[in-house]
Amino acid sequence: MIAKGKGKRKYNYDDYKNAPEGVRIEIIDGELYNMASPSRIHQKISMELCSEIRDFLKEQPCEVYAAPFGVFLGEEGQALRDRHCVEPDIAVICDPTKLIDEGCLGSPDFIIEIVSPSTQSHDYIRKLHLYNQYGVKEYWIVNPMNETILVYVRENENFGAPNIYTFKDAVPSAMLKSFAFDFSSIKLN
Repeated sequence: MIAKGKGKRKYNYDDYKNAPEGVRIEIIDGELYNMASPSRIHQKISMELCSEIRDFLKEQPCEVYAAPFGVFLGEEGQALRDRHCVEPDIAVICDPTKLIDEGCLGSPDFIIEIVSPSTQSHDYIRKLHLYNQYGVKEYWIVNPMNETILVYVRENENFGAPNIYTFKDAVPSAMLKSFAFDFSSIKLN
């Protein structure tokens, strides 16, 4: 991931929506970040998680979306043009009024990011702070390189300390009651 524009002009939604075909970017605090192309393992984990969550949600009012899917974070009433533009690997939205043609206007209830070597600080620091700031209820950081999952759950106004799991565990969701994903079921080779 390469950050562009540090110390220069502020980027916004117009830059996000006008990115060239096939180029994935995110805009956080007016800075543009090129997203890395996902690896095969990244995509396998994403597909397995998204499929299990989709099946779980069939009888519930929530919807699940996989990247590329725009999530636009900002203050209540803030124009789309002035919001942060991110593309979580997986987003679960339970409030249908947040769904717009462009994606999700406001915080998803549950976000999962799958770490790539070039996105570690983006997912562990920048996005953790952003998702905490804008009220995401649950955030999983899945790291296929060290086979760990950090689970952050909102406690009052902020995320509490993360629960740490491995790819040998069934990881429960605090937000999706009675849902747990068995990471040992993923064959990484």
